[in-house]
Amino acid sequence: MSTTARERVVTAADLVAADELGKQLVRFVRAVNRAKAQPAKPGPDGLERLAYSVLFCLVHDGPQRAGRLAELLHAEASTISRQSRSLVAHGLVERRADPVDGRACVLAATAEGVRVFEENRALRNRWLADILADWSARDRDTLTVLLDRLTAGIETTPRQPADPN
Repeated sequence: MSTTARERVVTAADLVAADELGKQLVRFVRAVNRAKAQPAKPGPDGLERLAYSVLFCLVHDGPQRAGRLAELLHAEASTISRQSRSLVAHGLVERRADPVDGRACVLAATAEGVRVFEENRALRNRWLADILADWSARDRDTLTVLLDRLTAGIETTPRQPADPN
Protein backbone atom coordinates (compact mmCIF):
# COMPACT_ATOMS: atom_id res chain seq x y z
CA MET A 1 0.00 0.00 0.00
CA SER A 2 1.36 3.40 -0.87
CA THR A 3 2.02 6.13 1.67
CA THR A 4 -0.67 8.23 0.00
CA ALA A 5 -3.27 5.50 0.52
CA ARG A 6 -2.37 5.20 4.20
CA GLU A 7 -2.57 8.94 4.75
CA ARG A 8 -5.92 9.49 3.01
CA VAL A 9 -9.03 10.36 4.99
CA VAL A 10 -11.08 7.31 5.88
CA THR A 11 -14.78 7.86 5.28
CA ALA A 12 -17.74 6.36 7.12
CA ALA A 13 -18.46 4.26 4.01
CA ASP A 14 -14.86 2.97 4.10
CA LEU A 15 -15.34 1.89 7.73
CA VAL A 16 -18.65 0.15 6.96
CA ALA A 17 -17.01 -1.73 4.08
CA ALA A 18 -14.02 -2.61 6.29
CA ASP A 19 -16.35 -3.87 9.02
CA GLU A 20 -18.18 -6.14 6.57
CA LEU A 21 -14.89 -7.42 5.20
CA GLY A 22 -13.66 -8.02 8.76
CA LYS A 23 -16.78 -10.08 9.53
CA GLN A 24 -16.33 -12.14 6.36
CA LEU A 25 -12.62 -12.67 7.09
CA VAL A 26 -13.39 -13.93 10.60
CA ARG A 27 -15.98 -16.30 9.13
CA PHE A 28 -13.50 -17.38 6.44
CA VAL A 29 -10.66 -18.01 8.91
CA ARG A 30 -12.97 -20.03 11.16
CA ALA A 31 -14.11 -22.16 8.23
CA VAL A 32 -10.52 -22.74 7.08
CA ASN A 33 -9.39 -23.55 10.62
CA ARG A 34 -12.21 -26.09 11.00
CA ALA A 35 -11.20 -27.73 7.74
CA LYS A 36 -7.49 -27.64 8.61
CA ALA A 37 -8.05 -29.08 12.09
CA GLN A 38 -8.70 -32.44 10.48
CA PRO A 39 -5.78 -34.23 8.82
CA ALA A 40 -6.16 -34.35 5.06
CA LYS A 41 -5.99 -38.13 5.33
CA PRO A 42 -5.78 -40.56 8.23
CA GLY A 43 -2.71 -42.60 9.07
CA PRO A 44 0.99 -41.80 9.35
CA ASP A 45 0.90 -39.44 6.35
CA GLY A 46 -2.03 -37.48 7.83
CA LEU A 47 -0.23 -34.45 9.22
CA GLU A 48 -1.27 -32.14 12.00
CA ARG A 49 -1.86 -28.58 10.84
CA LEU A 50 1.38 -27.18 12.25
CA ALA A 51 3.45 -30.15 11.06
CA TYR A 52 2.07 -29.59 7.56
CA SER A 53 2.97 -25.89 7.86
CA VAL A 54 6.55 -26.81 8.84
CA LEU A 55 6.76 -29.18 5.89
CA PHE A 56 5.29 -26.49 3.60
CA CYS A 57 8.04 -24.03 4.61
CA LEU A 58 10.76 -26.62 4.09
CA VAL A 59 9.46 -27.69 0.68
CA HIS A 60 8.89 -24.14 -0.58
CA ASP A 61 11.73 -22.24 1.09
CA GLY A 62 14.34 -24.96 1.45
CA PRO A 63 16.23 -26.03 4.57
CA GLN A 64 15.68 -23.80 7.61
CA ARG A 65 16.84 -23.56 11.18
CA ALA A 66 14.13 -24.31 13.74
CA GLY A 67 14.27 -20.73 15.01
CA ARG A 68 13.54 -19.37 11.54
CA LEU A 69 10.60 -21.76 11.20
CA ALA A 70 9.25 -20.50 14.53
CA GLU A 71 9.45 -16.92 13.19
CA LEU A 72 7.82 -17.80 9.88
CA LEU A 73 4.98 -19.71 11.55
CA HIS A 74 4.56 -17.40 14.57
CA ALA A 75 5.06 -20.38 16.87
CA GLU A 76 7.08 -21.08 19.99
CA ALA A 77 10.47 -22.73 19.47
CA SER A 78 9.39 -25.65 21.68
CA THR A 79 6.36 -26.24 19.46
CA ILE A 80 8.51 -26.29 16.32
CA SER A 81 10.94 -28.62 18.07
CA ARG A 82 8.13 -31.05 18.95
CA GLN A 83 6.71 -30.99 15.41
CA SER A 84 10.19 -31.37 13.92
CA ARG A 85 10.90 -34.43 16.07
CA SER A 86 7.68 -36.01 14.84
CA LEU A 87 8.47 -35.21 11.20
CA VAL A 88 12.00 -36.62 11.58
CA ALA A 89 10.65 -39.76 13.28
CA HIS A 90 8.27 -40.31 10.34
CA GLY A 91 11.09 -39.81 7.82
CA LEU A 92 9.55 -36.67 6.33
CA VAL A 93 12.28 -34.28 7.51
CA GLU A 94 15.97 -34.72 8.22
CA ARG A 95 18.50 -32.73 10.18
CA ARG A 96 21.56 -31.49 8.28
CA ALA A 97 24.58 -29.44 9.19
CA ASP A 98 23.97 -25.76 8.57
CA PRO A 99 26.08 -24.84 5.52
CA VAL A 100 26.75 -21.39 7.00
CA ASP A 101 27.56 -22.57 10.54
CA GLY A 102 28.44 -26.25 10.75
CA ARG A 103 27.91 -26.22 14.53
CA ALA A 104 24.18 -25.64 13.98
CA CYS A 105 21.68 -27.75 12.08
CA VAL A 106 18.92 -27.06 9.61
CA LEU A 107 15.80 -29.04 8.90
CA ALA A 108 15.17 -30.20 5.34
CA ALA A 109 12.32 -32.10 3.71
CA THR A 110 13.23 -35.62 2.61
CA ALA A 111 12.04 -37.11 -0.68
CA GLU A 112 9.30 -38.84 1.32
CA GLY A 113 8.41 -35.50 2.93
CA VAL A 114 8.05 -33.90 -0.49
CA ARG A 115 5.90 -36.85 -1.63
CA VAL A 116 3.60 -36.54 1.40
CA PHE A 117 3.44 -32.77 0.97
CA GLU A 118 2.49 -33.09 -2.71
CA GLU A 119 -0.11 -35.76 -1.91
CA ASN A 120 -1.73 -33.53 0.73
CA ARG A 121 -1.51 -30.57 -1.65
CA ALA A 122 -3.32 -32.57 -4.34
CA LEU A 123 -6.07 -33.42 -1.82
CA ARG A 124 -6.37 -29.75 -0.87
CA ASN A 125 -6.48 -28.71 -4.50
CA ARG A 126 -9.23 -31.24 -5.21
CA TRP A 127 -11.22 -29.95 -2.22
CA LEU A 128 -10.88 -26.34 -3.41
CA ALA A 129 -11.71 -27.32 -6.99
CA ASP A 130 -14.90 -28.98 -5.72
CA ILE A 131 -15.83 -25.84 -3.77
CA LEU A 132 -15.22 -23.61 -6.80
CA ALA A 133 -16.69 -26.01 -9.38
CA ASP A 134 -19.74 -23.85 -10.08
CA TRP A 135 -17.75 -20.59 -10.17
CA SER A 136 -16.85 -19.10 -13.53
CA ALA A 137 -13.18 -19.04 -14.52
CA ARG A 138 -13.37 -15.25 -14.31
CA ASP A 139 -14.69 -15.35 -10.72
CA ARG A 140 -11.97 -17.84 -9.68
CA ASP A 141 -9.28 -15.66 -11.27
CA THR A 142 -10.72 -12.52 -9.69
CA LEU A 143 -10.75 -14.16 -6.25
CA THR A 144 -7.13 -15.23 -6.64
CA VAL A 145 -5.99 -11.76 -7.73
CA LEU A 146 -7.94 -9.96 -4.99
CA LEU A 147 -6.86 -12.41 -2.28
CA ASP A 148 -3.23 -11.93 -3.33
CA ARG A 149 -3.71 -8.15 -3.23
CA LEU A 150 -5.35 -8.27 0.21
CA THR A 151 -2.63 -10.56 1.57
CA ALA A 152 0.12 -8.31 0.22
CA GLY A 153 -1.56 -5.31 1.86
CA ILE A 154 -1.82 -7.13 5.19
CA GLU A 155 1.81 -8.24 4.97
CA THR A 156 3.11 -4.74 4.23
CA THR A 157 0.84 -2.49 6.30
CA PRO A 158 1.59 -2.30 10.01
CA ARG A 159 -1.43 -2.30 12.29
CA GLN A 160 -2.05 0.91 14.12
CA PRO A 161 -1.75 0.61 17.90
CA ALA A 162 -5.02 0.87 19.81
CA ASP A 163 -5.90 4.38 20.92
CA PRO A 164 -5.40 4.41 24.72
CA ASN A 165 -8.14 7.04 25.14
